[in-house]
Amino acid sequence: MPHLLLIPLIVVAVYLLALRPSLAQSETPPVSQCQMIARALPSVTFASFSADPVLKVQAKVDEEVRITYIGHSTFFIETPAGVRIATDYNGWYAPPAVPDVVTMNKAHSSHYTLNPDPGINHVLHGWDEASENGADHDIVVGDAYIRNVPTDIRGWGGAMEPNGNSIFIFEVAGLCIGHLGHLHHELTEKQYAEIGRLDVLMVPVDGGLTMGAESMSRVVQRLRSALILPMHRRGPPISRFLSMFGSGFDAVTDDDASVTVSIRSLPKRPTIHILSGV
Repeated sequence: MPHLLLIPLIVVAVYLLALRPSLAQSETPPVSQCQMIARALPSVTFASFSADPVLKVQAKVDEEVRITYIGHSTFFIETPAGVRIATDYNGWYAPPAVPDVVTMNKAHSSHYTLNPDPGINHVLHGWDEASENGADHDIVVGDAYIRNVPTDIRGWGGAMEPNGNSIFIFEVAGLCIGHLGHLHHELTEKQYAEIGRLDVLMVPVDGGLTMGAESMSRVVQRLRSALILPMHRRGPPISRFLSMFGSGFDAVTDDDASVTVSIRSLPKRPTIHILSGV
């Protein structure tokens, strides 16, 4: 199995961190649980090694995350420690409480606001016009670690604009939760590697405003998430998106806008879970 090849690297990484505990605790960025290898040796660290006290996201198997679909591309994520996160926050769709953290994307005004609620402590833009490499977020808020992987967006004239979107990844309660934002192109091998494992995936299913259903379905199948939460549906029926998947995927239609998930409760088969309001 390919993952067995990582065992020698894990042993080396743990050994190196044991030799340099002060570096692991004070100088390195938070450790990603979702990436198989977060950084190149010798500074590589792994999710299973919890030397860094700043990261309190090592989970108990029964810790639960509540995810509520608010509208368009906005989900409201509530962590076991009570951290509240709103994705693609635009100020139009009001979460049930003021979030501690909001993420935004640039493609359309329905995915961001330049006038967020002043009670929000952390406003994370998925773009950075001052950097040719795009936005770069690595932030720990309570029991949640939040990072991003920049992607390009398609401008009004059709040309691609580098790094105008971000895939935000929320690592909490041992889960890797990814929000594709306003994704306009299939991902590169480098981007897949930067994303790593995603247990829960929030995916636009508009059928063309972001990407066509077939292209988006290839991204979903490649990421192999256990729980897939459609969002951003305008126009085509959800059945068009579902038709892109074979017998290896289950589909559930929910009368509730919320789902509660833990490591233990993740579905055994990849499941497209259509929350109320999508």
